[in-house]
Amino acid sequence: MKKLPVIVGFGGINAAGRTSMHHAHKRLVHEALSNAQMADTWQDLATLMGLDPADPQTRQAILDGTLIRRIDADTHFDPSAIPTGQKAELNFAEPVSFTIKKHHMPNTLPDSWTVTDVDAKTCRVTLSERLETIIPDTYCSKVSSAGQLPTGFNPAAHYNSAHHPRGLQMAVYGASDAIQSLGMPWQAIMAKISPDAVSVYAGSSLSQLDQYGLKGLLQAGYNGKRVSSKMMPLSFPEMSADFINSYIINSVGNTGSNAGACATFLYNLRQGLNDIQSGQCRVAIIGNAEAPIGPELMEGFRVMGALAEDDQLRELDDAIKTDNRRACRPFSTNAGFTLAESAQFLILMDDELAIELGATVFGAVADVFVNADANKKSISGPGIGNYITMAKAAALAKGILGKDIDKTFVMAHGTGTPQNRVTESHILNEVAKTFAIEDWSVSAIKSYVGHSLGPAAADQITSALGVWHTGIIPGIQSIDHLAEDVHSSNLNILMDHQSVGEEGAAMMGTIINSKGFGGNNASALLLSPAKTRELMATRHGTPAMTQYRVANEAVLEQQHKADEAIRSGGLKATYSFGQSVMGADQVDLSPDSIKLAEFNNPIQLSAKNPFVD
Repeated sequence: MKKLPVIVGFGGINAAGRTSMHHAHKRLVHEALSNAQMADTWQDLATLMGLDPADPQTRQAILDGTLIRRIDADTHFDPSAIPTGQKAELNFAEPVSFTIKKHHMPNTLPDSWTVTDVDAKTCRVTLSERLETIIPDTYCSKVSSAGQLPTGFNPAAHYNSAHHPRGLQMAVYGASDAIQSLGMPWQAIMAKISPDAVSVYAGSSLSQLDQYGLKGLLQAGYNGKRVSSKMMPLSFPEMSADFINSYIINSVGNTGSNAGACATFLYNLRQGLNDIQSGQCRVAIIGNAEAPIGPELMEGFRVMGALAEDDQLRELDDAIKTDNRRACRPFSTNAGFTLAESAQFLILMDDELAIELGATVFGAVADVFVNADANKKSISGPGIGNYITMAKAAALAKGILGKDIDKTFVMAHGTGTPQNRVTESHILNEVAKTFAIEDWSVSAIKSYVGHSLGPAAADQITSALGVWHTGIIPGIQSIDHLAEDVHSSNLNILMDHQSVGEEGAAMMGTIINSKGFGGNNASALLLSPAKTRELMATRHGTPAMTQYRVANEAVLEQQHKADEAIRSGGLKATYSFGQSVMGADQVDLSPDSIKLAEFNNPIQLSAKNPFVD
């Protein structure tokens, strides 16, 4: 019997706000919730954005400053005036001269330069014919929409983040949010397990590409700047996991990061799930952080034909002004996806440890399926792999839920591209037909928060977990019709929020779907908290679950206290640089175990031959 990986904590930050305690989910469905239900989320967003919760203008400022919107020039760049340069050759009718500081002179002088000293620090350059130069210029981006973190929120302000790329700043904030959502100190968990029984799989799809990472590294020489010692190491895509291990949880367990384009998070989730089921770990932290909102990246995606351009959106609406808020329109007439930034983290435990600790169970990850696309004409085009992953996930749902398979919903990849609306809807529709699901509810939250690439599936998962808190599946409110080429005979593609009972009781599971560039397909089956607890009772017995519920009461109380403190004072990120560092003299080796000075429990060593009975 396999171990059951249960979700005991989650956190992060995206365009809808802070993820833990379902705040980002509630921002998506706020119209369907009462003022009382939304009060703590409005407070959290106000604190996050540096606004006064008592100001009557704050509510509108929150609505305007979250979700997909026009790119903020103060945080990212001005889409109407992006710096660039025009290469030019200047030809002179007569000699031209200028003075320049000697330390600004090029190491290799052009042949046409005549140089004389003016003084000890300055020289004069005379040009008789021509000068090759780059003239500073600006251009207007064809794309002005993005899913950005809430206006006024700065992840760098929550810890000592000097010279860290934005993606890593977001990772530190997001992982801290997830760990603080546990309702128990991290050391209380480590007291129960071996030091190496933790797995951390976290990273990014595109690496760290701002001026403190690869962008700064590659452009330094052309911009007349120096490469810093941090640019190269901090740009590595698995650096989020490295930061978590070294500066947040002090881990010596399994670590790494898989990359699978837009399916990256589910690839990492599969790694953690496999570790728990095989006994390689008892706790797994899974996450991704991506900060791709920069003019170079957006232009790269745009020239591929992937992004929704402003003039295309205006044409769709027959309007003069671009509707940035509705840039992403899954399963409707649309033009492309909308790039976004996000950092999301899940914490998994095996169900036995969760029972022992009284950890709150938000759901379970039944399995993650990954399949490639086989031969195809375009590496970026869709293929057949997603039929396989979705069918496998639905078959598992059938095996666990039986006839109640129709009590599931789909968190679709739903990018908002013309290709996706056809291919994904056909896949979902055919799978629904195959398993006799007549009216399969489909949500696509990229319509709210945009496409964050690596963490995209985690945006979907954390919103799905919120369904079992609010009882509301987010509708696709950026659309008012389905496109004619969308397949929907067995689907209920939601254009408005759907109520599914108190705490989502009408839904026992959800399938999270990802379709990535290059043929990276992944689908995951998640089970509801109620179904998870039912399985736990079957596996461990009623007495164990009775003890669990008693232990969980204290954990629930601590979770609410931690959330209350964050809502009122902001999250204090965990970042323990240079603390509890162990050297060779703090490692005690024996044939049977390894004892580390900073851990109470030893790591047991096995000398058994695993390949014979």
